[in-house]
Amino acid sequence: MHATDKRKPLGFWMCTSLIVGNMIGMGIFMLPAALAPFGKNAFAGWAITVIGCLFIAHVFARLARAMPGEDGPYGYCRRAFGNGVAFFTMWCYWVSIWVTNAALAIGIVGYLTTLVPALSSHPALPPLAAMGIIWFFVLVSWRGALASGRVQLVSAALKLLPMGAIVLLGAWILATNSAAYAAHLPPTPFTLDGTAAAGTIALFAMLGVECASLPATKVHEPEHTIPRATIAGTLVAAIVYVLVCTIPMLLLPQAELAASNAPFVDLFRRYWDAGSGHWLAVAVIFSGLGALNGWTMLAGEVTASMANHGIFPAVLKTSNRHGAPAWSLLLVGALASAMIAMNYSRSMAEAFTFLTLVVTAASMPLYLVGGAAVFTLHRRGVLARGTALSASAVMTCVFSIWAFYGMGKEAFWWGVALGAVSLPMFWLVRWRQKAQQAAGSTPPAAAPQ
Repeated sequence: MHATDKRKPLGFWMCTSLIVGNMIGMGIFMLPAALAPFGKNAFAGWAITVIGCLFIAHVFARLARAMPGEDGPYGYCRRAFGNGVAFFTMWCYWVSIWVTNAALAIGIVGYLTTLVPALSSHPALPPLAAMGIIWFFVLVSWRGALASGRVQLVSAALKLLPMGAIVLLGAWILATNSAAYAAHLPPTPFTLDGTAAAGTIALFAMLGVECASLPATKVHEPEHTIPRATIAGTLVAAIVYVLVCTIPMLLLPQAELAASNAPFVDLFRRYWDAGSGHWLAVAVIFSGLGALNGWTMLAGEVTASMANHGIFPAVLKTSNRHGAPAWSLLLVGALASAMIAMNYSRSMAEAFTFLTLVVTAASMPLYLVGGAAVFTLHRRGVLARGTALSASAVMTCVFSIWAFYGMGKEAFWWGVALGAVSLPMFWLVRWRQKAQQAAGSTPPAAAPQ
């Protein structure tokens, strides 16, 4: 591998696995139970969400192709709307990433306690285990993007194996007892509010379509690799989600599924073997670990990108000898650990639900601004005009507004609160930059080795 490849080690397969690995995390194992109360609305919500995410994927793929020199979404937003909007958008998104890491660690430990009951013997053990998992993947990312990419390739392959087992079980039931699929059709009628709410819940599971563009400076031939990986990864994740989640929603009674803490375990116990639940728990853990690996790497890259643009202190953009943004990784690891510590006064389920609500609210401004950026960049000649891209941009904006409607007031106000926090931070950054310009710039601190 020559020197250029070492600086940009992420190719098509690693970028695709990054998207698949980040999108297929803990949510897939909890989604059927969360969607069960909505009945038929869940299927309509899924359809809208998948289509909406494909529009988002198309938008970010075209932005990456048009601006390969920009280091991901912050650069796209800044080129379109300036530093203020870019700051607000990426601040919210940055918060969503390290909160995602905390939520994933909590979910992993929740399933880990079913395999290692000793973890529940003392109240301090679960949060300590979750923090230990956070810092393990900080160390993995510390070794550089190539190490994280290799871990992501392996974990993405491992997590797809149990998904395949679920699809095969569904196909076997269809071949041997097709009447089972019609025995428990949910009676809940279609409603606009129900479809919107179900679609928003499904959206949390689909967050991450933009992941390949985040470490753009580490991607080989980003103008070609990122668009291809974005579309391919989104399609793979969407197909897996729809197939895997539909099977328990049709084969288990609605009330039983809604009350289930482990819907896929209950599915296998009913139609296969009572002891298969432990294997499913292992699959959940691997899935969560793979997602946490990818999100940890991205958290460091996004933090470093914001430091590159002067939002965060310059020390956060410095790299260690492996090319990893070392100080950024330490920061996001500390923030995720603090979030875990603050939320372990809740039950693990309550903490996971609360954190996923925050993540969804914080992620939506990026998609809305990304869609709107297309039209601004059209006018400036940065993006070539095209009917397909314009339609995708319009639908991305419409879908984002629809998602805000579906997530309800609490999530909406969380999004507003996150945005409000960014305003004084932006003014502080502007004041600091002006002070540095007046006094003369200072050299950045050295990165830890």
